[in-house]
Amino acid sequence: MSLYSIVKHIHVACVILSIAGFFARGLMMMRDSPVLGHPWLKVVPHVNDTMLLMAALALTVLTGQYPFIDAWVTAKIFGLIAYIILGSIALKVGGTKRTRTIAWLAALVAFGYVVSVALTKHPAGLFLAA
Repeated sequence: MSLYSIVKHIHVACVILSIAGFFARGLMMMRDSPVLGHPWLKVVPHVNDTMLLMAALALTVLTGQYPFIDAWVTAKIFGLIAYIILGSIALKVGGTKRTRTIAWLAALVAFGYVVSVALTKHPAGLFLAA
């Protein structure tokens, strides 16, 4: 197995863990679950997301595809920024449960867009066929 394949598998595994965790924390937020306050739920996502980012950077170097040079990589970065901002509103700074829920749903859409860009390697992502 090549280094590229190993790093890509790590990246994809971290993506799956990241969205599964975000989805679960969003459900807990909507249900006012006390589990959401546990320290491990504040640490584990950051560890996973750090590994995800490190793998993404490694893939960038290994493939030679860089933001602001390759349009689809740039689109992924902007989608990721939107996902992070919306996720922060959803799980931390949103004032009302309604605001947090809408931000959570919007973050899931942003995540879907990022994945679609990654799969199509085109900045339009899921809008490519439209």
